[in-house]
Amino acid sequence: MYPAIVFMPLAGALIAGFFGRILGDKASGILTSVLVLAGALLSWFAFYKVGIQGEDTATVQLLPWISVGDGLNTSWSLRIDTLTVVMLVVVNTVSAVVHFYSIGYMHDDDRQPLFFAELSLFTFAMLSLVTANNFIQLFFGWEGVGLASYLLIGFWYHRPAANSAAIKAFVVNRVGDFGFALGIFAIYFVFHDVNFDTVFEAAKHANSPTLMVFGYQADALTVICLLLFMGAMGKSAQFLLHTWLPDAMEGPTPVSALIHAATMVTAGVFMVARLSPLFELSPFALWVVTLVGATTAFFAATVGVAQNDIKRVIAYSTCSQLGYMFAALGLRAYSAGIFHLFTHAFFKALLFLGAGSVIHALSGEQDLRRMGGLRTAIPFTFMMMLAGTLALTGFPYTAGYFSKDAIIEVAHASHAPGAEYAFWALIIAAFLTSFYSWRLVFMAFFGKPWDKHAFEHAHE
Repeated sequence: MYPAIVFMPLAGALIAGFFGRILGDKASGILTSVLVLAGALLSWFAFYKVGIQGEDTATVQLLPWISVGDGLNTSWSLRIDTLTVVMLVVVNTVSAVVHFYSIGYMHDDDRQPLFFAELSLFTFAMLSLVTANNFIQLFFGWEGVGLASYLLIGFWYHRPAANSAAIKAFVVNRVGDFGFALGIFAIYFVFHDVNFDTVFEAAKHANSPTLMVFGYQADALTVICLLLFMGAMGKSAQFLLHTWLPDAMEGPTPVSALIHAATMVTAGVFMVARLSPLFELSPFALWVVTLVGATTAFFAATVGVAQNDIKRVIAYSTCSQLGYMFAALGLRAYSAGIFHLFTHAFFKALLFLGAGSVIHALSGEQDLRRMGGLRTAIPFTFMMMLAGTLALTGFPYTAGYFSKDAIIEVAHASHAPGAEYAFWALIIAAFLTSFYSWRLVFMAFFGKPWDKHAFEHAHE
């Protein structure tokens, strides 16, 4: 079952990529969508077995992979535990919805088979990442989503802005990935292995190993965790390495939903949670994670207030919510961080797909100042955007209410370094989130139409 979940999207990508012109546009879209949907259904079944029934953690060996003498031996294997099945559900479910949505959204594009192939490739890379059982396999998936995001953000290559955004995303992520790669090198240098269980056990019993850094002896685990977190900062668009995220809006809207809801940006959060046995041994690294996460949550919210592009508002919202997740991880509330990752993936995908419907209805218009009154023209989209906004702002008894409140409560109750700063930053960010979210709803769906001609032709 688990190999099928991981490799069905790859099969769809290869078929649509190599035989898409023979199959045709619609058949390529339906084939890739059905394969990802099948993976999503199997993921929910796996979630029931492992997450609810409590089936034991398992490792599914697929094939030998890298063997270098007696030193480095890794196999391609799937690590199945509660964290994995949660991520399988998130990635496959949102990806399936995005695939089916794209059949309608991209119906006028003349390169649909290639688009669906790249969407499925993106999904496969993320599934490889979340099922990784060693650092090399994790890095393979990590770079795979980076490559696929470059292809998807720059899919409309005839637009200079799309090319620039794709290059920017690729280059900024290389900065973070350089630190991530150095962290993996340091792990092998210190522990002589790259398999998760072996490294975690060795780190737990290590006698304060040190590394020479710029002529100084530094705690090896702190250096390793900071280097790994540098990769997470790039992939999950944290403060200072966040600059690629808003420009990634130049890709088709379904790409925005996939990148900013369920896949690429959550990779860093997943990685820190997966490697929590290492981060637990470095209080300083956890303090840095808390500080960066809380700062990102506040900073991105302040920027979101001033945006007029409907997709950029939601993009900065994603950046801010990722800050919440990292703040929770830094405060050792790993379950709260992953819970918010889970809920956020669904309501943020809903908001992006709703924004795509608004843009489609107005023939490509993305400026909120040129909208207005759309609740009567596209009432279903209005209701969906309203539901997503209620969840994002933490309206009582919505998903976001429970997951955001858990993180803020942890920050309030924790006595860890940086907890009080995180609490106030997250509280202010929550207020700003409500402000820019409802600003988007009122500007797009209420008031008078800015362009009456476009309004008259608007449809679901």
